[in-house]
Amino acid sequence: MTPTPHFIPNFEVRSVLLLAALTVGTALVSQAQTAGADHPPARAIPVAQEVEAAFQRADVNKDGRLSRQEAARFPVIEQNFDQIDTDRDQLISPAEFQAALKT
Repeated sequence: MTPTPHFIPNFEVRSVLLLAALTVGTALVSQAQTAGADHPPARAIPVAQEVEAAFQRADVNKDGRLSRQEAARFPVIEQNFDQIDTDRDQLISPAEFQAALKT
């Protein structure tokens, strides 16, 4: 008997985003602590900007949408492609990408 994996919808996407936000935040705090007193502290980059930047990096052909091949850069997105592609056009728009990360 093969064990059935338990899937919590969007858990992986949220986990990846949380890890990315924590990593960026930790790096920025570390940089701010090592900066001299004459340097202003580094500002944290909002998660939305990081998500947009990741989307743009994955959008290799720069058409503003992710194909299955482009989504392969994000294993979690690739695995949940059909759920994220709510309009079923076989492409993930920035709005669909953002919506998937919010749920």
